[in-house]
Amino acid sequence: MLGLELVVALCATVLVCQIAGDRLRIAPPILLLAAGALLGFIPALREVHLPPEAMLLLFLPALLYWESLTTSLRGIRRDLRGIMLMSTALVILTAWAVAAVAHAQGLPWGPAWILGAALAPTDATTVAVLARMLPRRSITLLRAESLINDGTALVVYGLAVGITVGEEHFSVPHVGWLFLLAYVGGAAAGAVTAWLGIQVRRRLDDPLLGNVVTIGTPFTAFLLAELIEASGVLAVVVAGLIMSQVGPRLVGAATRRQAVAFWSLATFLLNASLFVLVGLEAQSAARDLTSDDLTHALITVGLVSVVLVAVRFAFQFGTVYLIRLLDRRPQQRLRRMSHRARVVGGVTGFRGAVSLAVALSVPETLDSGAPFPDRDVIVFVASGVIMLTLVVQGLLLPHVVRWAGLPHDTSAEEERSLADTTAAEEALKALPDVAADLGTAPKVAEWTRREYETHLSVVRADDQTDDVVLRHKEDYTALRLALLARKRATVIRLRDEDHIDDTVLRQVQAYLDIEEVRLSGAELSD
Repeated sequence: MLGLELVVALCATVLVCQIAGDRLRIAPPILLLAAGALLGFIPALREVHLPPEAMLLLFLPALLYWESLTTSLRGIRRDLRGIMLMSTALVILTAWAVAAVAHAQGLPWGPAWILGAALAPTDATTVAVLARMLPRRSITLLRAESLINDGTALVVYGLAVGITVGEEHFSVPHVGWLFLLAYVGGAAAGAVTAWLGIQVRRRLDDPLLGNVVTIGTPFTAFLLAELIEASGVLAVVVAGLIMSQVGPRLVGAATRRQAVAFWSLATFLLNASLFVLVGLEAQSAARDLTSDDLTHALITVGLVSVVLVAVRFAFQFGTVYLIRLLDRRPQQRLRRMSHRARVVGGVTGFRGAVSLAVALSVPETLDSGAPFPDRDVIVFVASGVIMLTLVVQGLLLPHVVRWAGLPHDTSAEEERSLADTTAAEEALKALPDVAADLGTAPKVAEWTRREYETHLSVVRADDQTDDVVLRHKEDYTALRLALLARKRATVIRLRDEDHIDDTVLRQVQAYLDIEEVRLSGAELSD
């Protein structure tokens, strides 16, 4: 029954915290963390512990794959150097700084490096939730950094765990080989998985089967990378980035709408559940610590939190001056960001589900059967740092963004207008030839031409602020939506009166829903 109780508790907690967060204007992850800590007081939930492997092998592939599918590859290419520096050098530097602080607080070097590896990477899904107010370039940089830096952190984590249990040894050539294998092998595994997925998808027309392939892709990429001891995280990210480029040409509309609905809900629930589990695990770890250990752990939480922010700020401002000193090309100057924007970037270094997953994946025992040293301290400090940084930085971020005065980013709206206008113009230009090839009746072709011309005038009116055209569009949309509501009510009445079957109702309702989404401009997910 514990599994059932946990599912009910998680669903109820996620629902309540999301509603409360929207009404109180508090980031939902903060409320989810607090709720998880409170749930730890329920006796039935005190024994909730996920297997260590489940955190890395179940949650991470799904979360990272969707983030990589929805990240701008163009933005990554534009700022690739900065992203790679933040995803590799900053991660290693942060892991070392955290390990040094933890070791000074009494942790042996092995567990200290494990803690550093867990807290070094930022979290893509947390950034997406808490940094929506930022310009598109800033969000792309943060998301790309947090996607790639997981691979670096997991290499450091694997090395630290291996040394602690006696399976690995430290030497510069050995560590260099591990990083090379992680990056090159992970990228290759992701590319191979994407290629296989493309070949299979080309032979499938059924949306359900196509989305089975989609769901299996991240786990296949992760598994293939793990088989060659490469980075499963990088494999998932590479596979996702490749599919984000190929997918629009390969995947049909029905399959794509179904996939968006599934992944939006699945990743939302997975990420929200992990925040609740952070609170649960923090309280569980605290119960297993003595009073002295708890005091040291709390001090470590505060010190590590400060170190994380300090190292991130120092690295961001230090590297920018180094790059400007070494690279004086004109195109480099075009990539520069203001110092205020970098301050915002320093505050957005959130830790979240990935750090928790790494901390919880620490083995419970050594090969000898003895307990893994200081595992409870690692989990507690990691959970505490996640909670503290999310609360402090999450509450501070809106004020920092207002102080920074970042210019309003209109590039997405401008590109959307360009895409709509050009697509409508090209379709209107091709209409006579397409209608002739299909043998379309002249009345139908004329009706379609008028519809496209109306749409094109509305798109152009957005730029020209033509109030009359826009008002006509609003009236037309309102009328169509009202008529759709009448049609929906009629179909439901026919079902209630037993004139049509529930199956027919669902079929008609699906078409009405698609039309309503098109007219209202609503999206299933951001």
